[in-house]
Amino acid sequence: MTNIEHSADTGAGRRTGLYLAALQFVFTLGWTTYVVYLPKLAAEVGIAPSAVILILMLDQAIFTIADTAMGVAADKLAPFVGRLGLFVGLVTAISCAAFVALPFVAGAGAAAQVWFIALIVVWSVTSSALRAPPLTLLGKYRAKPQVPFLAALAMLGYGVAGAVSPYLGVVLREHDARLPFVISSVVLLLTALGLSRIEHDVARDVAPPKPDAAAKPLGLVPIAFIVAMVALALGYQLHFAVNSAPSYLRFAAPGELQWLMPVFWIGFNIAMFPASLVVKHRGGLIVMGAAGLLGAVAIAAAEFAGSLNALIAAQFLAGAAWGCMLMSAISAALAIGSTGAEGKVTGLVFSALALGTFARMAAVAGGLQKMPEYAPLLHWTPVACWSVAGAGLLVIAAARLQGPSGLKASAGG
Repeated sequence: MTNIEHSADTGAGRRTGLYLAALQFVFTLGWTTYVVYLPKLAAEVGIAPSAVILILMLDQAIFTIADTAMGVAADKLAPFVGRLGLFVGLVTAISCAAFVALPFVAGAGAAAQVWFIALIVVWSVTSSALRAPPLTLLGKYRAKPQVPFLAALAMLGYGVAGAVSPYLGVVLREHDARLPFVISSVVLLLTALGLSRIEHDVARDVAPPKPDAAAKPLGLVPIAFIVAMVALALGYQLHFAVNSAPSYLRFAAPGELQWLMPVFWIGFNIAMFPASLVVKHRGGLIVMGAAGLLGAVAIAAAEFAGSLNALIAAQFLAGAAWGCMLMSAISAALAIGSTGAEGKVTGLVFSALALGTFARMAAVAGGLQKMPEYAPLLHWTPVACWSVAGAGLLVIAAARLQGPSGLKASAGG
């Protein structure tokens, strides 16, 4: 490849990564808008406040199944250039229509309760098209050395959205839901419709992958990888969504949380890019494992922090570790599925994230955080999850490094 060709390929790769970042950013902010307004909308149709957590758990249960299903669909469509973008665009149009309708249907009162729940189900199923399917473009069309950096770019959108979500929640809480729902849906649909253009750009100089004759069952390593991902996701959920705010409240006033909670996401966004260089040369499983162990140390430091400054530093490091884990997980998933199952394995990663969220919500719905006897469990489970998963991934990576060179590549190297 000449320097000019390499430069053009790199430029196209960066455009792909930035597009995926924008897509993840807009989608995640849409989810935040939904979570902010759901209690109010549910009340309008006669759903008790105590049942809102059950609706959110339903969403995550649907994501757990739909994310993998959408990933499998992406594998079948990706060999035919243009079809993946068309599929994502059409499904996103349905998703956005259901999303926009939610506040309007809620305004009809209790008589519209069934329609309200039905719209939520439709939106949950169809929104899964915006996670794994677009990311399969990286595994199927981009050169392998580019994938870690592009995965970091894609996850940057998720991290930036996480950082601004506390402010968005404060701004939106007192406003009518209809305009935010319409704006976020229009922006998301316009962004999703751009996938066809990106798909043609990345495939222009690359022969499209051949469709698989038959789906192959996952081997032992992919299964272990997904199990570890579930543990890492649960650790993240319990640490950030359950334990972080109470930890800050030991040293700060409630009004300061909107400025303190984004510290985790600042670490997340900063650490991914240097870590992508390590993934490029050493593989995704190794970085996931090492980040899991380092993150466990950071969470333990947050638990023992004796001052606000020490807690901020620990939260920054925990966020950095989670950023490294998630970026390298996407890279490893695309490498593990490089025989034509990129979408399937990437979908399983997002299913693992949804399952971790479901488990955290179930714990909250069960009131575990209010039971003193379970406080140590909630505080130290994240440390255990990240430690055990991190150590297990390092063992798997080390075993594969000693095996045939062909197996080494499928570990994300």
